[in-house]
Amino acid sequence: MAKEKIQMPSSGGGLVRYFDDYKGKLEIPPTYVVGVIVVIIVLGIFLYRFV
Repeated sequence: MAKEKIQMPSSGGGLVRYFDDYKGKLEIPPTYVVGVIVVIIVLGIFLYRFV
């Protein structure tokens, strides 16, 4: 008797790359985002310690 082959579904089925199709009007560089987060953290530490 021959063994039956079991086929697994493809792992990439249904995935679409939407970021290539859509370009937002407002683009913020990652360095600005990190900078704002650091400023908020420093401000929070300052307010916690001295206020």
